[in-house]
Amino acid sequence: MSSVNRNALVTALSRSGWNVVGARGFDNALDRVSEAGAAGVIIDLRDDAISALAAIRELAGHALVLAIVPGRDIKWITAAIDAGATHYLTSPFPQVELTQATRLIVATGMQGRVASHVEGGIILEGVKATSEIERRLKAGRVSALLVAATRFESVNAAYGREVGDELLGAVAQRIASAVREVDPTATIARVSGAEFAVLVPHGRGVALATDICRRIDRPFMIGGQIVAIGCRIGVVESAVAEDSVGLLRRASLALSQARMSDVSPIHSIGAEEQGAALFDASLESDLRQALEHDEIELLFQPQIEVSSGKVIGVEALARWRHPTHGDLGASTLFTVAERSDYLLTLSQHVQQKALAIAAAWPSILAAQRLSINLTATDIAQTDCAEAFLKVVDASGFPRGQLTVEITESGLIDNLERAADVFATLRANGLRVAIDDFGTGYSSLAWLKALPLDYLKIDKELSQDIAGTTRDRIVVRGVIDMARSLGLSVVAEGVETEEQLSLLAAEGCNYWQGFLFAEPLSVEALAERMAD
Repeated sequence: MSSVNRNALVTALSRSGWNVVGARGFDNALDRVSEAGAAGVIIDLRDDAISALAAIRELAGHALVLAIVPGRDIKWITAAIDAGATHYLTSPFPQVELTQATRLIVATGMQGRVASHVEGGIILEGVKATSEIERRLKAGRVSALLVAATRFESVNAAYGREVGDELLGAVAQRIASAVREVDPTATIARVSGAEFAVLVPHGRGVALATDICRRIDRPFMIGGQIVAIGCRIGVVESAVAEDSVGLLRRASLALSQARMSDVSPIHSIGAEEQGAALFDASLESDLRQALEHDEIELLFQPQIEVSSGKVIGVEALARWRHPTHGDLGASTLFTVAERSDYLLTLSQHVQQKALAIAAAWPSILAAQRLSINLTATDIAQTDCAEAFLKVVDASGFPRGQLTVEITESGLIDNLERAADVFATLRANGLRVAIDDFGTGYSSLAWLKALPLDYLKIDKELSQDIAGTTRDRIVVRGVIDMARSLGLSVVAEGVETEEQLSLLAAEGCNYWQGFLFAEPLSVEALAERMAD
């Protein structure tokens, strides 16, 4: 691990209230672990480190053992896990992974005390948990549940670690109570943070998951406080001859689906979903490498004034040049980033790259406006507007030629915050647009409350205008409403002359779409402008 990464990790942990003790050499590290009774151990793997890791695993007991693995070599990762690492992190790692590692260590710091909250010692951890899961799998097929308590980190932050410890013990008790009614000999293992793996007889998983959710949804009385949390559960059935690694990986995929669902807190992965789920998981692991190796490419789609036919600006659009799967669009890219906690990193990467490219545009493009996207994650940052303006100024691109766009779904939980951010940006010369308006969560409240310049009609509405009379009336209503609020209207996804003609008749101001051009590289855009 580089000295920069090491120092950053130590600083982050110290700020979180942890006493960090360093050790030079593995003999010294063994002595320190033996003396200190550490809640967590971070070990930087080198050529002679695997045997030391195994020894540290024995001394560390239930503590977290985080191995810093050089590069992305699967042999190192496998060796680290086989030697007893509970988690691993590949080095060098960017800021987002530093943040995740810090949260992991903080969240897992109380795990040595969790077992004492559960009667009968039913909660297993670390190597013991893995061994017991392997034993159960050899005995026959099972249902596996991965249970994650939601909002636990917020409770921990609001009331302190002691309350968090007690809450985690109470959650474990409720899980254990539900499991005992199904199978008194069932395996329950705490795998990380506030996540528990449960193994019960084959075919019993979904019914048990429903019962666990019902129990955890009831409020807890902890430290004199009434605390309400929830849970999400992934459920899978074990395959013949499956090992613990494969089973928990599939359960983790099911849990990821449950976290994203607006319909149910429980998701069961069947055989028909397995291929898609594994594909999604591989993309999540590939995204970090994509950012490091500059696989994210930016293209630019022209925006045209309806009345004059002149190009007045371009929207920056991200594409992932994946070395295995080929070109992946922005929708896939940002969905993967959101699932893997890379959304903020990706968004800032795209913003900085777009501004740098636009600042160096050839003279034929110099007068064009640039539109780039902010995400709800960007807006949630306390210094969003100020930090973004610093990035703009550092790029050299003129503030007066920049438009920021946010999709309407990104405003659901951040309306007041978004209004503040947009007001600051507009006061500093930028323009603001709501993107993809007209589908999903459209709300008149946003148009009344937010300081805006443009409303961008979603491509489905733009294309539907050539459909029925009812479709055209809907589009006309959106355009009339925007005009009455003093907003200009940009229609996205225009593909035919008929669509453009009807949009023009309804008073649309600007448009973009394949009718004029697909998203283009800077070179192709300059050539098109010259033509």
